[in-house]
Amino acid sequence: MTVKPEEVGLSAARLDRIRGHFQRYIDDGRLAGTLTLVARHGKIAYFEPQGHLEVERRRPMQRDTVFRIYSMSKPITTVALMMLVEQGLCQLDDPVHRYIPAWEGLGVFVGGNYPTFLTAPVARPMVIRDLLNHTSGLTYGFMERTNVDAAYRSLRIADRSRPDYTLQNMVDALAELPLEFSPGTRWNYSVATDVAGYLVEVISGQRFDAYLGERIFQPLGMTDTAFTVADEQLERFACNYERLRDGRLQLADAPDNSEFRSGSFLSGGGGLVSTAPDYLRFTLMLRNRGELDGVRLLGRKTVELMTMNHLPGGQDLTALAQAGMFTETAYAGVGFGLGFSVMLNPARAQVLGTPGEFAWGGAASTAFWVDPVEDLVVIFMTQVMPSSSYPIRRELRTLTYAALVD
Repeated sequence: MTVKPEEVGLSAARLDRIRGHFQRYIDDGRLAGTLTLVARHGKIAYFEPQGHLEVERRRPMQRDTVFRIYSMSKPITTVALMMLVEQGLCQLDDPVHRYIPAWEGLGVFVGGNYPTFLTAPVARPMVIRDLLNHTSGLTYGFMERTNVDAAYRSLRIADRSRPDYTLQNMVDALAELPLEFSPGTRWNYSVATDVAGYLVEVISGQRFDAYLGERIFQPLGMTDTAFTVADEQLERFACNYERLRDGRLQLADAPDNSEFRSGSFLSGGGGLVSTAPDYLRFTLMLRNRGELDGVRLLGRKTVELMTMNHLPGGQDLTALAQAGMFTETAYAGVGFGLGFSVMLNPARAQVLGTPGEFAWGGAASTAFWVDPVEDLVVIFMTQVMPSSSYPIRRELRTLTYAALVD
């Protein structure tokens, strides 16, 4: 339902600053187009497409544009696994090697290069919770920081462009590599959520895409969310751009020959495409603590647990995150739950916000957050990589919270 902003305690004039702000980015050629959605009390108060799906053909941005959401896939995968936890089929403290036996002997990197490493025993085994809050000891190949992530690149771990590559291939390769650190001792953004997707397959007995479709997308009415773009969606599928050092946009992935048109790797960490209306359905389910329009995916207490800070001792990311590591959130004042960043202290984060709000973003600069205290949901879609190109997420937070009037 769409309402006038004042009906839900927002200022229309102040929300309109969002349009002017992002129009400057578009006019300057820094972004091709944007789509911003602000909902309060479950009602849409602002839904503004701007610019174009692509610079080259000038197709206008639409409310139903299809975007690569990349790591905004992670909360969806986390919900899928937590649904299995609720059914008693697994527990958060289950050792991961119970479901991937080849991982029982994983050690921690001490020295060496692929394929020969020196390792030390882990202080404790990796558990499911470690996968969901990124304390597993796994990493991403694109980090380019260590000998371990160099091995990920050599083996093309979690590379969706590989033909006939599967989740099973990924976990088999990871069985041959050491961890960056002993599970639970540090925080490192990683392929852990892809592994969580594999666990969904093992525990449920269904292919991961089939499980998401049957248990999440169909019940919530998320008709445009999938691992591949269908023919009938192609005209609505946005181009993806890379920001060059001189600020120009370079086409990185065109709709017609996109890697999202096909592929066998069901990446729970970054493989989904979606639309703002679809993702709103998902976030409203979370805002309602597990239920939407009579469909309940999770219990209230489960969502409460997922959106608490799970970092040891209640610390923020500055205390545990690997130095110089890429992630989709700032460190100061921010903790991490099960699948989401969690705001702990807006003053420490130096941004407008509320303790307890939870969020995440994607590599092409998409983002969302849910603020349970203000009953606010915000979804932002665009397609430019890397997500650190511009401070647009922080700017959007300021613009949105400044529009609250009651």
